[in-house]
Amino acid sequence: MTANTAAHTAANWAAFISAEPDLARTVEERFGAFTHHVLATLRKDGSPRTTGLEVRFLHGELWLGMMPGSLKALDLNRDPRFALQANPGPGTGMGGGDVRIGGRAIGVEDGEAKAAYSKEVEPPEPFHLFRTELTEVVRTYVEDDKYLVVEVWKPGAPVRTLKRT
Repeated sequence: MTANTAAHTAANWAAFISAEPDLARTVEERFGAFTHHVLATLRKDGSPRTTGLEVRFLHGELWLGMMPGSLKALDLNRDPRFALQANPGPGTGMGGGDVRIGGRAIGVEDGEAKAAYSKEVEPPEPFHLFRTELTEVVRTYVEDDKYLVVEVWKPGAPVRTLKRT
């Protein structure tokens, strides 16, 4: 696989679950622990924008829903690349570690898909809906009060684990 091909490899949430079920469960638990998370998008000038966001894991997909005309939705419609950071919660405990997901957000215009999402989530209408294509999932945590452990998953490869003292 060439470097260019590797840069464009992506998978949906169901593929991630299939490839790495334990890490996927941990990531879902971290996102499920709190309602609001941090989404990073790219502004028109290429600079980063971070905003709060609620996410949903439904029917094998990671969904991003947004208010109509929101700047983050405009950013993603222009450039679909994003990074999503799970809310670390209060204090410094970070149970389950620090989790982030990188990928591309694909706008959903299909009425049936939006109706199914709306039935489950009941968002304020109207709304922008994006499904995600994952390019990376990263979990960072401390093990035995001694090691910083970083787990990195990319589509088509097993989890790579790095430990530092």
